[in-house]
Amino acid sequence: MDYLEKYYNSYDEEGRLLSRHGQVEYLTTMRYIEECLEGISDPDIIEVGAGTGRYSVTLAKKGFKVTAVELVEHNLEILRSKLDGTEPVTAVQGNALDLSAFADDSFDLTMLLGPMYHLYTKEEKLRALSEAVRVTRPGGHILVAYCMNEPTVIQYVFGSDHLREVTERDMLTSDWHCVSEPREIFELVRTEDIEELDAAFPVRRIKLVAADGATNYHRELIDAMDDYTFGKWMDYHFAICERQDLIGASHHTLDILLKE
Repeated sequence: MDYLEKYYNSYDEEGRLLSRHGQVEYLTTMRYIEECLEGISDPDIIEVGAGTGRYSVTLAKKGFKVTAVELVEHNLEILRSKLDGTEPVTAVQGNALDLSAFADDSFDLTMLLGPMYHLYTKEEKLRALSEAVRVTRPGGHILVAYCMNEPTVIQYVFGSDHLREVTERDMLTSDWHCVSEPREIFELVRTEDIEELDAAFPVRRIKLVAADGATNYHRELIDAMDDYTFGKWMDYHFAICERQDLIGASHHTLDILLKE
């Protein structure tokens, strides 16, 4: 985890989600979190890989009972600094691969909004998803975020002229799937990879959502929008973010699962 800790010790994750373009992913994720919580009185929520607390702290300040689990101590310190002690949140250091501190069927909503970005083998992904499913109550929801393959091929490989570099380093398969390892920080998937993971567990997919859609292809444009135009961009985004023909082109996706 040295690469991961070094990255988050210097990267402004908080600033990313607060930027205009970062707000799209945040507002979309919050929209579906709230949808999953509808009709549940006093839900128990766990966020695994809580980062700097953008979601956990927001939910806690709304009065929801939240357990925030984060691997990187630097992120955990930022999360705790946002709390005044009155929020119903428990923040602990922990690993998505081992949630043994929590009993089976403990939470109404389990969120993995970051761990799958940094797990590089199928075995690790299955372990993290297994733990998330285990701690979720039957009838509860699991929300899992992924980084998608095609935006990196389009923007990084071709758009930023890294084709020769990634080819020489054998970072692309013959069918253009990016090959990641820890020093690249992010693991990239396709929709069929997500479906294969889901198939291993007693869950039913409710939705697979494009969390930011076309937004990150036009960051400067989005960041320069006035409030009216950005509001219309969000209207457009919400109108198309569940269209399955567009999912793979989104930088981030949100897999919404129901535990049977």
